Amino acid sequence: MSVKKIIALYLRLSKHDEDIEEDLESNSIGNQREILREYVKRHLDTVGFEVREFVDDGFSGTSMERPAMQALLKMVEEGKIYAIVVKDLSRFARNYLKSAYYMEKIFPAFGVRFICVNDSYDSDSIAYQLPGMDMAFKGIIH
Repeated sequence: MSVKKIIALYLRLSKHDEDIEEDLESNSIGNQREILREYVKRHLDTVGFEVREFVDDGFSGTSMERPAMQALLKMVEEGKIYAIVVKDLSRFARNYLKSAYYMEKIFPAFGVRFICVNDSYDSDSIAYQLPGMDMAFKGIIH
C-alpha cells in the first residue's frame, strides 16, 4: 500500500439542498471550503501532505454515485488518503446506513481518519470505538 499523502476536503451541495435548507449560504460550496480550510489550518499538521478538494456541486447526498465521491473512494482504496474532512455528516451522505458503513468499516480498514467539523467528530479521538449515538441520530435525521 502506498504512503498516504492527501488530506481530502469533501464538499457537496445538491439542488435539493437549495430547495429545502433555510440558510443556503451556510451550506454553499464557498462556505464549506472556508470552514474546511480553516479547520485544517488550525487543527491538522499538513507538513508532507497535499490538501485536495473533492467537490460534488449539484448532486444528491442520498446516493454515493457522485463523480468526486467516486474519485475520493477510489483513492481511499488505493491507500492515498490520510484524512477526509467534511463540514458535517450530511455533506458526506444523507443515507445513515451508507455513512455508518464507511465510518465503521471502510475508513478504519484503510486507516483513513474521518472528520466532521460541525458535528465535532474525529475518528482519531474515538480510536477502536464506534462513532456513538449522537452521530447515529444525526445520520438518521439527515
